[in-house]
Amino acid sequence: MYLHCQTYFSFLYGTIKPQDLVQQARAISLERLVVADINNTSAIIECVREAKGSLDIIPGIDFRNNVQQQFIGIAKNEKGFEELNRLLSSYLKEKSTIPERCPYLKNSFVVYPFHPDKVFTELQNHEFIGVKPNDLHYINLPRYHKNRHKMVLLHTVCFNETKDLQLYKLLRCIDENTILSKMPELSTSGKEVFLDEMAFADAYQDYPQILAQTAQLLYACKPVDFKLGQHKNKAVLSSHLQFEEALNLDFEKLKKLTYEGAKVRYKDLTAKIETRIKKELNLIKQQRYVSYFLINHEIISFAISRGFYYIGRGSGVNSIVAYCLKITDVDPIELDLYFERFMNVYRKNPPDFDIDFSWQDRDEIIQFIFDQYGTEHTCLQATYTTFQVKSAIRELGKVYGLPLAEIEEILTRLEQPNTLEPLHKEIVHFAKALHEFPRNLSIHAGGILISEKPIYCYTATSHPPKGFPISQFDMYNAEDLGLYKFDILSQRGLGHIKDTISIVQENRGVVIDIHDVPRFMKDKKIIEHLERGNLMGCFYVESPAMRMLLAKLACNDYLTLVAASSIIRPGVAQSGMMREYVLRHQMPDKGESIAHPTMWDLMKETYGIMVYQEDVIKVAHEFAQLDLAEADVLRRGMSGKYRSRNEFLMVRDKYFKNCQQLGYEPALAAEIWRQIESFAGYSFAKGHSASFAVESYQSMFLKAHFPLEFMVGVINNAGGFYQTEFYVHEARKAGAKVELPCVNQSHYLTHISNTTIYLGFRHIANLEDRVIENILYQRQQEPYISLANFVERTAISLEQTIILIRIGAFRFTQKSKQALLWEVHFLLNKPLQAPIQDTLFKQPINSDFNMPPLHYDERNDMLDELEILGFTIHPPFKLIDEPDIKSIKAKDIPEYLNQEVQIIGHLVTTKYARTKHGVVMYFGTFLDEDGNWIDTVLFPDVAAKYTFKGKGCYLLKGKVTAEFNFYTLEVSYMRKLHWWNANESNKKLY
Repeated sequence: MYLHCQTYFSFLYGTIKPQDLVQQARAISLERLVVADINNTSAIIECVREAKGSLDIIPGIDFRNNVQQQFIGIAKNEKGFEELNRLLSSYLKEKSTIPERCPYLKNSFVVYPFHPDKVFTELQNHEFIGVKPNDLHYINLPRYHKNRHKMVLLHTVCFNETKDLQLYKLLRCIDENTILSKMPELSTSGKEVFLDEMAFADAYQDYPQILAQTAQLLYACKPVDFKLGQHKNKAVLSSHLQFEEALNLDFEKLKKLTYEGAKVRYKDLTAKIETRIKKELNLIKQQRYVSYFLINHEIISFAISRGFYYIGRGSGVNSIVAYCLKITDVDPIELDLYFERFMNVYRKNPPDFDIDFSWQDRDEIIQFIFDQYGTEHTCLQATYTTFQVKSAIRELGKVYGLPLAEIEEILTRLEQPNTLEPLHKEIVHFAKALHEFPRNLSIHAGGILISEKPIYCYTATSHPPKGFPISQFDMYNAEDLGLYKFDILSQRGLGHIKDTISIVQENRGVVIDIHDVPRFMKDKKIIEHLERGNLMGCFYVESPAMRMLLAKLACNDYLTLVAASSIIRPGVAQSGMMREYVLRHQMPDKGESIAHPTMWDLMKETYGIMVYQEDVIKVAHEFAQLDLAEADVLRRGMSGKYRSRNEFLMVRDKYFKNCQQLGYEPALAAEIWRQIESFAGYSFAKGHSASFAVESYQSMFLKAHFPLEFMVGVINNAGGFYQTEFYVHEARKAGAKVELPCVNQSHYLTHISNTTIYLGFRHIANLEDRVIENILYQRQQEPYISLANFVERTAISLEQTIILIRIGAFRFTQKSKQALLWEVHFLLNKPLQAPIQDTLFKQPINSDFNMPPLHYDERNDMLDELEILGFTIHPPFKLIDEPDIKSIKAKDIPEYLNQEVQIIGHLVTTKYARTKHGVVMYFGTFLDEDGNWIDTVLFPDVAAKYTFKGKGCYLLKGKVTAEFNFYTLEVSYMRKLHWWNANESNKKLY
């Protein structure tokens, strides 16, 4: 009798989770119900999965304009669900008002809410009127008699229990952006919960016809069968053929492409390579992933044809077929990556490739996919923005009308609930109730779904401003459905590489084969940079934490870099296993003596420590004797949504049961489980780490051999871990002559000519884009010859011209800034004129001045640079107003091990951390005057006395310590040094 059940996917309206909805329906022995959220189908697949055949889920949609209910669509069958999805998608795409009367639907029922002022005429066979118990006193009126045969029971379920009414009110206030005391009267009574069937029999005892018609409608519907776990393949070749024929044609094409690629990748097809290829191809065909590989190949082929640089990563790197198809660039034979991590007979959900493109190219790739496979079969993957406790407290605090200061006070005392006032406790209570509630749909970082059937068979689509349709379910539901997901991601590191390759070709005439990674791994220059930590700008290895780890590992080869890419992750570091790995790497004999023999045998390459996601499977399978299917469930369940699923909980229980049967000590079983649990959710697949290491080598090659062009590429892609100024200083350190923006030389972006780097106009704060466009257009006609010539030809204000003068953009005139400022005030201190068009006779503006000699100090220019660019292209140490401070250099730090030293450093970055006791400490990274690194730590007692006070140079005192040959200054005293002040010195004249 339930034609209208809602979940919390009726965003900011429903209060019941899909799993709770199913559980409560089972508890009252329901056989079937309709799930119809407001303008949304997100809950359908979750409900079907939770029901597992014990309860029939009929999909529906509650069509509304905001909160005004127009009608409820109920699917008679799978065609009906597609029909409803198409209808809703059209309204969402056009952002049109949903009409009172539903268009004709062949495979769906439509239920209109009863309204005493409305009488429907000529209702069709599929149309009904939904009557609630409080409507019954109306229907005896004569004007409703002719529609009696069309009336059905319409009881809404959207609460777990009546006490959820307050939570519902709060959600409505958040949605309406109003405070609780001003919330309009609600249409709900709070009784929209599951009721015993007898409650309906009592309420409708005088209207048995309505109950009979409701049951007839409900049982006329055929539940949707999504065939969860069965893959919804899209054939690439001859899709008009029967599926098996199309699959065979696709397989022959995949086989041909694989062997063609293998001949390119490998000089000799050894028996090992041949065996691996055959094994993978057979499993790919058996699991029906042939077209998945072919579609990825088509995407990559298009990218190559357009000259787009990309990198394939993730567990797909474990596939030699993917390697041969150029989807990935990591050789799984070389790294001993087993294919079963990516695909095995036990895995129900589709695997996926993560393919990264430059941020400049990604949109074109997405457009190609939609053009190639059509919007009928393609959409972006959705995700959900969810409430977190702190964000919910902030929103609820506003609903209760609290001032911001009081809301922040609640947050600061969140860990001490007993100190909260009653109202504050109430807010925290409801904030915790809202934890992980979906707030709205959002777009997955890069997921694209491609289906064999129209995408509307599974979901309605929403249409965000970008224009591409998005699904209404997340990646977990997509996996359960068996839909192919293609992860097309953007990454600035690839922009660095792509642009550098072009810049090198333009500046030096050198063509780079960036895919010749095996050569890079043996390159002596790269090894030298790796050992010295000279990695600024290099993808994934430039951060202070990674540089520290590589130094401690004495990293100089690919496999060590692959391991470092994984153990740097939070899970490994927090478990203490990162330090343990470094220790065993330095002293492998000690590692073997303390590791459990089984763990050591399983993971000799990583000294008995779990480093990769594959290690979780290994340990679960070999140590706890779980089969591979269970082991993979355990690995997947360690993170995100899977942790709460029954299958994960069952595998966890079996792990401990098996350990007991195998005779392990409980403490050992618990410790191994702790290691799995603490790191599995954050670790990389080995192939993923290998992909990152490959990209690191490509960056390091460019950095080692083309450092100036590489820095320009990094700067033009908005940098990396560090701010732009440090890449500029790195270029200068590598031998570049760095020039400030110039109206005759600079482009919008930074560019290089031979060894001279001209900073781009984009770095000038407050310089308008239209001014830049005008400058570039006029200069293309002919160079500027003077400031007067510039003003004559360029429509520009006095203020904009002053910015250019102060940054030195007219230095080609050989005039001082002071003279130029006098001149520009003479030229432009009058109403702005339109630019003078080209004419036969130009009248030059006379602006020659006889200026007296004026005092000049280079530090004035540096202060201008700081204000306008945000950094100075000169060494900032020149600005220190205390020139006689004695200090050592960073290169000399190892000579002072365990001694107190004093050093001056330019602050680069800081990191806040807490000890295991929750006490604050800091890490600070500096550069000295030679551009060498200074790594510092401020332990809690020092951190309580001294804090970082923004950009600038600092005087540091402390003790030099070392761990595994990585030197750190344990700070005991820190002071920010004052800049030279031109005004105080009475030296700045403008």
